[in-house]
Amino acid sequence: MSNRVMIGGNEIAQLGPAGIAGGTGSAAASLSVALPGGLPHEGLAVVPAYSGTLRLPGTFFLVAKRASDVAIALLGLGAFGLILPLLALIIKLDSPGSVFFAQERVGINRRRSRTPHDGSDRRKVLQPGRPFRVLKLRTMGVHAEAGGPQWATKNDVRVTRVGKFLRKTRLDEVPQFLNVLRGEMSIIGPRPERLVFVRQLEKEIPFYRDRLLVLPGITGLAQVINGYDDGIESVRRKIELDRQYIHAAGFVQEFKILLATVSVVLKGEGAR
Repeated sequence: MSNRVMIGGNEIAQLGPAGIAGGTGSAAASLSVALPGGLPHEGLAVVPAYSGTLRLPGTFFLVAKRASDVAIALLGLGAFGLILPLLALIIKLDSPGSVFFAQERVGINRRRSRTPHDGSDRRKVLQPGRPFRVLKLRTMGVHAEAGGPQWATKNDVRVTRVGKFLRKTRLDEVPQFLNVLRGEMSIIGPRPERLVFVRQLEKEIPFYRDRLLVLPGITGLAQVINGYDDGIESVRRKIELDRQYIHAAGFVQEFKILLATVSVVLKGEGAR
């Protein structure tokens, strides 16, 4: 008997006996992700379910994607530059600390071949992916992680007053366009994670490192559907969405994710 999986209030997949989350079994299902906010589209992606075998994006798609990334990043930074002085002022007036926030994240794993694989990686390496420093506008107090790394939570008390506005409008993410120009990120892709969480989660979630096979993104399928991580189960859903995104990589999917992102930003959905 098949089961339905609900993510973010959307019924996204029909599972056969083997299921999707376990990463095993034959191709027996399909994924159709509804756009948030009821946008008039059939779905973000319709791809066959897969087990350990993951189809990776082709060279032509990656080159075209990179060109569009650079164009969007340049336009975004140009517009952002007009309002940055005002944002910098209100951030400084609201709380002590710097305007920008930089944090090391784990990026693409270029050690892996861009050919179909079974998800296994037995080589011991110091870093599971290329480390880089992600740039954002500061939204938390300077001592937000005095007790150690932790996930953001709903109504997080560490977020400043201005930080709540920046997160709701996603303006805090705009400096990451610089990471895009540097080739460290893409506009669309799996959300980059910190090494401490990668080390923890790859032990608990099968195929976790598969999301490192492509450049991380400012937005993505998992970001618009699953939102922020708030526990191991939400991370499991995110990983499955990331793998589905990689497997179904294409121009139509990219465009639909951009539309979904605009909807999320305009409605202020999922902000913490």
